[in-house]
Amino acid sequence: MNFNSINNVYFLGIGGIGMSALARYFNAMGKQVSGYDKTPTKLTNELIAEGISIHFEDDVKLIGANVLNDKSKTLIVYTPAVPSNHTEFNYLKDNGFEIKKRAEVLGLITKATTTIAVAGTHGKTTTSSLVAHILKRLTSILLLF
Repeated sequence: MNFNSINNVYFLGIGGIGMSALARYFNAMGKQVSGYDKTPTKLTNELIAEGISIHFEDDVKLIGANVLNDKSKTLIVYTPAVPSNHTEFNYLKDNGFEIKKRAEVLGLITKATTTIAVAGTHGKTTTSSLVAHILKRLTSILLLF
């Protein structure tokens, strides 16, 4: 998938930590990002403050016209936490939208970019923080030259 050909990214279940991070990623890329979640949370409030449109009712009429009217340039990302009887999910699926699971989108991003991944059972947060610190400091040092 070529993300350059995508204008809109719509998230079903945008309020989780993994989905909200993807929403921020696509928002930073300049895509029109919007989504649905079951309930408002601190994360959804932050996303709304960043300019991402979110609604909290399972209603196709609440999906933006930019998504519904531009199927060929729209990516739908969903989390498996969305139930199979979800009205919006079924409408988008039945109408031929490109729908991908969160994990699949993560895989596509890592194929298209340089990626540093941290995995394991213990120490991921610490290791990720150290990697981020090193990269941030390195960037500061390189800007001096």
